[in-house]
Amino acid sequence: MPKDEEPLSTADALQQWRAAERTVAVARRGRLAAEAAAVAAAEAAEAASATAAAAQEALASMALAETSAAKTAAAAKAAALATQVDSADADAEAAIAEVEEVEAGRRYQDAASRAANQP
Repeated sequence: MPKDEEPLSTADALQQWRAAERTVAVARRGRLAAEAAAVAAAEAAEAASATAAAAQEALASMALAETSAAKTAAAAKAAALATQVDSADADAEAAIAEVEEVEAGRRYQDAASRAANQP
């Protein structure tokens, strides 16, 4: 203790000690809160990074799905067009077959008539 200071009374010394203890306790709580905030911030940064990576993967998956869907649509369109062509061909073949049937029936009638009219 410096020479020009008067010695503290026990009550004053106890009061200063308790005040110092409170200050230390507040400082410790502040330090613990700061450490917890730092840990939470690090975890949040890690989670944000993982979310960003997942979003990039989702975007890549979406692009692949879009490409696949476009290819599927093109194949379906080609199949539909081919089916329409096949249907038109089948209609034409059916019409030709009907004409040939009518012609064959007429030729039969002609042949039957000739056979009936022969002596």
